[in-house]
Amino acid sequence: MRILFMGTGSFAVKSLIKLSDCGREVIGVFTKPDTAKGRGMKLVFDEVKTAAIERSIPVYQPKSLKDGEALGLIKDLSPDIIIVVSYGKILPKEILEYPPYGCVNIHGSLLPKYRGAAPVQWAVLNGDGETGVTSMYMDVGLDTGDMLLTKKTKIGENETSGQLYERMGELGAELLIDTLDAIENGKATRIKQDDSLATYAPMLTKELCPIDWSADSRSVIAKINGLSPWPVATAEIGGAVLKIHAAELLSGFSGKPGEILFADKRGIAVMAADGAVLITEVQAAGGKRMRAADYLRGHPVCL
Repeated sequence: MRILFMGTGSFAVKSLIKLSDCGREVIGVFTKPDTAKGRGMKLVFDEVKTAAIERSIPVYQPKSLKDGEALGLIKDLSPDIIIVVSYGKILPKEILEYPPYGCVNIHGSLLPKYRGAAPVQWAVLNGDGETGVTSMYMDVGLDTGDMLLTKKTKIGENETSGQLYERMGELGAELLIDTLDAIENGKATRIKQDDSLATYAPMLTKELCPIDWSADSRSVIAKINGLSPWPVATAEIGGAVLKIHAAELLSGFSGKPGEILFADKRGIAVMAADGAVLITEVQAAGGKRMRAADYLRGHPVCL
């Protein structure tokens, strides 16, 4: 089966590597255009492009899929199936309908829950205990296509979005191989999504960052974990707005929401609605991420 792969980033690259390692025929890779970063504005390759080059797979980086040029490339490549993993672009109907075996997406949630751009992050933000990946046939809607297979995983008690994202990438790669096997063997069953159960997972923004200490303590921890590694939760501590990278639940304390209970070598304890949260890693504006105890050595907090 001739496979055209479309994807970007660490979540997608795991699927591409898995395809290659399994000896699948990947005839080309579509990924995002190179970006200029740093003071020297040096062009930086996406991880998917780097992996494709290392495996001698042709790479294409169209800026748009809607001007006809991408469709022309696809017709020249003549794929049997298009695999899409975290590509970040909407496929027009003429591309969706071109390959004989359709376009299959690996999505980072148990659909129809968390359709949209940030399903992994919102599962953590909402304090879910379980999530997973879903393979589906793509249609013109946003993650609305018929489902094929799923794989589930538990979310660790203090697992961050970044940590879960990496695990989910591996899980998605495994699911992709299972899905291709099912399609080739004629055992792929289409399962329609129940739209009434659908939820939306929009892109994260910095507006989500400030911690609301009137929320319950588990919700505060979920926000800190869900916004890590980006855009990172924030809180005003001792008159300074800090990025809060890590925290844990703290029992045996009472007080008013937002009250600082102590600030010492253990970290910074702040009261939420129903219990305390111990902040263990912070980052000041223009500074580096560090242990809260180290930050307090140069920035004592008055109670």
